[in-house]
Amino acid sequence: MKAYDGMYIDGAWRPAAGPDVIEVVNPADEQVIATVPAGTAEDVDAAVRAARAALPAWGATPPAERAARLAALRDVLAARQDEIAETVTAELGSPLKLSQAVHAGVPIAVAGSYAELAATYAFEERTGNSTVLHEPVGVVGAITPWNYPLHQIVAKTAPALAAGCTIVVKPAEDTPLVARLFAEAVHEAGVPAGVFNLVTGLGPVAGQALAEHPGVDLVSFTGSTAVGRRIGAIATGMVKKVALELGGKSANVILPSADLARAVNVGVANVMSNSGQTCSAWTRMLVHRDRYEEAVELAATAAAKYGDRIGPLVNAGQRERVRGYIEKGIAEGARLVAGGPESPREQGYHVSPTVFADVTPEMTIAQEEIFGPVLSILRYEDEEDALRIANGTVYGLAGAVWAGDEAEAVAFARRMETGQVDINGGRFNPLAPFGGYKQSGVGRELGVHGLTEYLQTKSFQF
Repeated sequence: MKAYDGMYIDGAWRPAAGPDVIEVVNPADEQVIATVPAGTAEDVDAAVRAARAALPAWGATPPAERAARLAALRDVLAARQDEIAETVTAELGSPLKLSQAVHAGVPIAVAGSYAELAATYAFEERTGNSTVLHEPVGVVGAITPWNYPLHQIVAKTAPALAAGCTIVVKPAEDTPLVARLFAEAVHEAGVPAGVFNLVTGLGPVAGQALAEHPGVDLVSFTGSTAVGRRIGAIATGMVKKVALELGGKSANVILPSADLARAVNVGVANVMSNSGQTCSAWTRMLVHRDRYEEAVELAATAAAKYGDRIGPLVNAGQRERVRGYIEKGIAEGARLVAGGPESPREQGYHVSPTVFADVTPEMTIAQEEIFGPVLSILRYEDEEDALRIANGTVYGLAGAVWAGDEAEAVAFARRMETGQVDINGGRFNPLAPFGGYKQSGVGRELGVHGLTEYLQTKSFQF
């Protein structure tokens, strides 16, 4: 076990204000692998003050130079990709192959995309007799989750720095080690002191202090809808800008003309990826009544293959939460066709890949975000019924549509109340905007839409 010390504030590792620490547990074997300081409001204040002091110079730095620092950061992350992957595997429990490709690979691509955007975005433009300026919003307070720990930090830090903002990041307490590694990469990339700051700590202490700090101009949060509501209330009460990426209960709609086997297999893989700990996972599979039992059989067979291929859940509390939802599904009358609430291993926070059939739209497992490897399969009568079911939750983060004809799938997707829809298994695009409708959040991340979240607008009239 390694005991880490200090917070990254104003370009250096500084001693924490208090003596308390957070234990980092490997969810695969339940062993403590490290401790990090548990930050206090005093630590947050020091970080915000450093960010405010650095803001004028960084905001005035030419975009080309900001782009160069982001390109250097991308290169440092690429050089340390193996170390990043190993770190995420140790603290999150994800299989190393997934950590390499997704947890390390995607943040590198995102950092690179913002290096390019910083160099090419029109921060100043002419409209009629006016010059319109796009200026940094100021100091950003970023509160990030544990499920994609580095990606979420980069998805907030890279556009903030590209825009000319400075930032204070409070990472999730379960996965702080890769956040510290990222701070090292920022330092190595030559980002000026105070532009990026890191405070590890608990959400109700350090996270709340960051959201409430009067020196923070924008709060960017990714996590549960319940916590997002509290942060939104704090931010709006102080007239701060807020960006919230929250929960999801995404529908995977398989139209009758689709390639059923491919749609089901890809759909199951989507739910099982990252042990189901993905806010945009397609956790509701909607199948026409005429092909329903065939889809159920395909899904049960596919899920059974993931028994030894997915990692544990992040902690014991998350495991019990997911097991509780599985028990709730059984109690409400859903038909269990794969998996179940029993833990498949004696050690580690594992949950079996689970599939429910005969799920109806009003059931708890069809309405609430489970955040585990649990798939609900729902039957629909016709396209209007499918649309009603797909749009019938408080969430609207992502989704998928499958059809034999792309135009048919697109026509259905246009009527879905959700921020992002994959058509016939479309690939992830780091330049496409990501964010939700309804209670799935406010604002967008990634690409140019993610950059504009960190800008405010001024105009000169001539």
